[in-house]
Amino acid sequence: MDQLLFIGNLGTGEIIIIAIIVLLLFGGKKIPELMKGIGKGVKNFKDGVKGLEDDIKVDDTDSDKK
Repeated sequence: MDQLLFIGNLGTGEIIIIAIIVLLLFGGKKIPELMKGIGKGVKNFKDGVKGLEDDIKVDDTDSDKK
């Protein structure tokens, strides 16, 4: 279980090193595009989950009426 929680042990130095590596890999111009794409993906995922939850609620109310 401790192996899954390694993110909690990151300090400021480690975060700075990771940020520098990401900057070197993707470049300054690609990072905003990457973050925009990730944001759209998360939004689409949340919308999909909400749609499934709504469908489940509708199915539950339909089965209760029968």
